[in-house]
Amino acid sequence: MKDYATLEIETDDRVRIVTLARPEQRNALSPELLDELADALTRADDDRRVHVVALRGAGPSFCSGYDLMPSSYAPYGSDDEHGRARSFAFDDDLWKLEQSQRRLLTIVDLHTPVVCAVQGACVAGGTDLAFACDIVLAAESARIGFPPVRTLGCPPNEWFTYLVGPQWAKRLLLTGDLLTGIDAARLGLVLDAVPDDELWAETLALAHRIARVDPHLLSANKRHVNLAMELMGQRTMQRLAAELDARGHLAPSMREFGRIAAAEGIKAAVAARDEPFGDSTIRLRHR
Repeated sequence: MKDYATLEIETDDRVRIVTLARPEQRNALSPELLDELADALTRADDDRRVHVVALRGAGPSFCSGYDLMPSSYAPYGSDDEHGRARSFAFDDDLWKLEQSQRRLLTIVDLHTPVVCAVQGACVAGGTDLAFACDIVLAAESARIGFPPVRTLGCPPNEWFTYLVGPQWAKRLLLTGDLLTGIDAARLGLVLDAVPDDELWAETLALAHRIARVDPHLLSANKRHVNLAMELMGQRTMQRLAAELDARGHLAPSMREFGRIAAAEGIKAAVAARDEPFGDSTIRLRHR
């Protein structure tokens, strides 16, 4: 089995376990991780012994989003003066967003179902990754949402509307507030929320239950649902989401975030973004 720098891979009977292995960076989605993840998932899909993939993140958080460190600012393409990667023009920005999106949509296009376990922070690009999966289980204490909408643009992948409907999608994307795992399950953003210390056992048990089914039928039934989503415009909306994010990157708040990040670091820029909102956790009153 191939070794990866940002992933850990193992197999448990008919379940391929893929672990995001950048815990010190809260499993932020670097270009290297996205490339390796697409490769690992494609290899699992090509292995007829694998019926299901179970995806998780190492450490206290599932995924903190896209890696914003300077080394990741030019994730794709050549690094010379003529490469798109060094340009911030609208179309070049869109091109880079589409490269990341294409790698994440590998999950959707797999014949093999993917079950995802979410603990701790599942924010920003972490939601792009989790919601591309077929089934998501969350720890009760997980925090799920897209805070970058406060300054940095739009989600470059559109899942919220399809999972929770337009009003809750707007509630989340107009504020950048977060849901607990419990309330995310109540709204249908994830399948279910389980006690934190039971999350992986529950996820693995579900993966093994699914793995009992003939993989040819698993593929057919995964596609059954995915094609229905495509008929609702979901695949086209992914292309539009990337364009809207590129448009959002033209906002003055994006430039201010970049100014603070350059002068004081990413943590300072994130703090300046989030501090005015105080406690960002949504608490449902009617349960």
